[in-house]
Amino acid sequence: MADKTLTVGLIGAGRIGKVHAEHLAHRIPRVKLLAISDVDEASARACAGRFGIARVEADYHAILNAPDIQAVVICSPTDLHAKMIEECAVAGKHIFCEKPIAQTLPKIDRAVAAVKQAGVKLQVGFNRRFDANFARVRQAIASGEIGEAHLLHIISRDPGPPPIAYVKVSGGIFLDMTIHDFDMARFLIGSEVEEVYTAAGVKVDPAIGEAGDLDTALVVLKFANGVIGTIDNSRKAVYGYDQRVEVLGSAGGIQVSNNYPNSAVVSDAVSVRRDLPLNFFMDRYTESFLTEMNAFVDAVLNDTPTPVNGWDGRAAVVIGLAARKSYDENRPVRLEEIA
Repeated sequence: MADKTLTVGLIGAGRIGKVHAEHLAHRIPRVKLLAISDVDEASARACAGRFGIARVEADYHAILNAPDIQAVVICSPTDLHAKMIEECAVAGKHIFCEKPIAQTLPKIDRAVAAVKQAGVKLQVGFNRRFDANFARVRQAIASGEIGEAHLLHIISRDPGPPPIAYVKVSGGIFLDMTIHDFDMARFLIGSEVEEVYTAAGVKVDPAIGEAGDLDTALVVLKFANGVIGTIDNSRKAVYGYDQRVEVLGSAGGIQVSNNYPNSAVVSDAVSVRRDLPLNFFMDRYTESFLTEMNAFVDAVLNDTPTPVNGWDGRAAVVIGLAARKSYDENRPVRLEEIA
């Protein structure tokens, strides 16, 4: 685009919407955030007031119909993502959408088809790809620094479970939590997953099981290039947000540990200790949210592919559906059974 400034409207002024609003309003110079919409107009007004945005809309269609808005950032509830993507595409808006696109493949396919037909760009919000630690792991694998990758281990544990009301509508642990790890596995290894086996249970809160979900899981992934991966999830790690990765290769290995609020280590006659890891994703991944949005802006302004596209969004959901099927049927599941 000739003027190299992207005008944006934001839909959804909840927790993640506020994060993106701050970045769009104050931390990305090439962007003008023109409007914020939320069905809860008071929330939209509070968010807009906080970041100095003049336009507030209770109906998001006002953003889609605005000729001065070039791109839309979707932070609405999951069940609205696919519908809004389709509507944005028809309106000719470029789209950044939080994960997942949808919980079912037909909805995802319709949304991605609408994007392709309209010729607009779509980026899905898998922010962990943009974390500096994980990007370094990808670099080590892609460059051959550790030789040929053999084993991948992802540890991803939340500090505490979400509200039961959220569990009932989230699509389950594999589509609302592990989905980040499925995307991370594909990103790091650079190969598609072919088979999944899941062992899981309810160890944290019986109410999660009563809602039909799981809270503790180990997923084994077999990749097309022969790498074997494991993902280790828990809804409750009492010591904080546990985000680690290790890859073993033929010529070495690489691992990244948790991020901490400081680097201090206290030593005395009884123990050697440090403070707990950063407590949740809002603290741990702050910079990755900014980096991913910068990447979206770059893709639109420079007319280049988005780094996380609709296919990436679909692929992670396919693995999630396979993981649940594996648990339900107590067997390995080939992804071709799902997709």
